[in-house]
Amino acid sequence: MDRQNNMELAAQLIQEGKLVAFPTETVYGLGANALDPMAVAKIFALKERPSFDPLIIHIADLDDLKKLTAEVDDRVYLLAKKFWPGSLTLVLPKSKLVPDIVTSGLPTVGIRMPANEIARELIRTSGRPIAAPSANKFGRISPTTANHVRKQLPDVDYILDGGKTTVGIESTIIELTEKGFRILRNGIITKEDIEEVLSFDDSEKTESIVAPGMVKSHYSPVKKMIVADENIPVDIDKSKAGLLSFTGKQESGYRKVIRMSENNDLKEYAVNMFDAMHTFEDDSEIEIIVAEPVAETGIGKAIMDRLRKAEYNWRKG
Repeated sequence: MDRQNNMELAAQLIQEGKLVAFPTETVYGLGANALDPMAVAKIFALKERPSFDPLIIHIADLDDLKKLTAEVDDRVYLLAKKFWPGSLTLVLPKSKLVPDIVTSGLPTVGIRMPANEIARELIRTSGRPIAAPSANKFGRISPTTANHVRKQLPDVDYILDGGKTTVGIESTIIELTEKGFRILRNGIITKEDIEEVLSFDDSEKTESIVAPGMVKSHYSPVKKMIVADENIPVDIDKSKAGLLSFTGKQESGYRKVIRMSENNDLKEYAVNMFDAMHTFEDDSEIEIIVAEPVAETGIGKAIMDRLRKAEYNWRKG
């Protein structure tokens, strides 16, 4: 059987309880049959992911919502009509069909319908909802190409190669409240976008981990990573550093520079950010990765969330 981007084979492997890496519009996911606890356990093992960090279930049709959730609020359909297929994950009360290992024992489950056609075809062809975190080692740089997956997870059973992802950062995650919605993780779909459908609940959100990406350190390269704000250490040797540049104003003195966008487009920054981090991580001439920050408005909130978490362990040290 042809192992080169064979959808039938990939779907068969999902049905057999194996792991398939596949593209979504955000990042590549490491997928397993969401209804098979043993298959889902393999995700945690291969990623070296802690069991307290829940997974997102990916669906291809709205009908799957009723099977996977205990109840479907009318507001869910309003959000789905506007944002699905797309980069929005909804945290909802789970049905008994969803294994506890998927939700880390929580009574809620994150669900989204990806915009990527390969992802939806895999779900439909396998006939299974697919649990899938990002296809990388836990806490490391997220994968936006199949090669990024191969680098970090060489033992995955199969990879569907869909080229470079078009969004580049993980989905926005929200939960519904009596007052409207809260954001648990920022993404390409912004608070302002969602406010066109529901009111924002500005009351204090929970500090417990109820969705992926809520740990303090995440998205990290193996090399030192720093955001070039006013707190940047003065002793950085720029001749050994690679810069993720946005405005072009900070490029002087760096060993290498990767421009995130030629016209200051935050969506382009998001698309190129993880790929640039992988490039510098693999570059023997680069010892330190420095990222130019952006204003924390709109998509900038999601970008800065990733950059702050990527540098967290290095700052802490």
